[in-house]
Amino acid sequence: MSFLALLALLLSLRIAISDLYARRVPNAWLLAGACGAALGLLGAQLAGQPAAVSDHLLGAGAGLVALLPFYLVGWMGAGDVKYFAVLGLLLGLHALLPVWLGASALAGVHVLCVVGLPRLRAVLPLPLQHLQARAVQQWQQHPALVQMHHARQGRVGIPFAAYLAIATLAWVLWPAQGASS
Repeated sequence: MSFLALLALLLSLRIAISDLYARRVPNAWLLAGACGAALGLLGAQLAGQPAAVSDHLLGAGAGLVALLPFYLVGWMGAGDVKYFAVLGLLLGLHALLPVWLGASALAGVHVLCVVGLPRLRAVLPLPLQHLQARAVQQWQQHPALVQMHHARQGRVGIPFAAYLAIATLAWVLWPAQGASS
């Protein structure tokens, strides 16, 4: 596994945890990932192992341009866009489409669950509806969930950066794809 792929794995783990827990994508981690990518690409050039620098630079630009319209219309956070650009820098242009498709599929499942579960509850027998309502009430009062909602500071939405991170982990760890990049 290359240095850049390993760096992408480590960054993705950190981003997934942060986005799932607090709906935040820390700029410091993105900057560290971008600097690590730049050092890794420079190191590969100096060591005589020419990495396709143009593929990585194009990946960064394409990652930024691809998701920027979603940020501009308010459908996505800036951290998601910046993270996708850093992924393009780390993994190259060729990795962006499979990562984006995987993340979009996960986001689609998320939406189906958010939309479908309330409708499913409505068709449950009344005793099960009451049982489910009590379970949700107890779950909402659980200290860990209360702490998580406090950490989110009112931020809501689909954790797309986390889904990008999960798709990145899968792509990098998939033996035929990411390990060789």
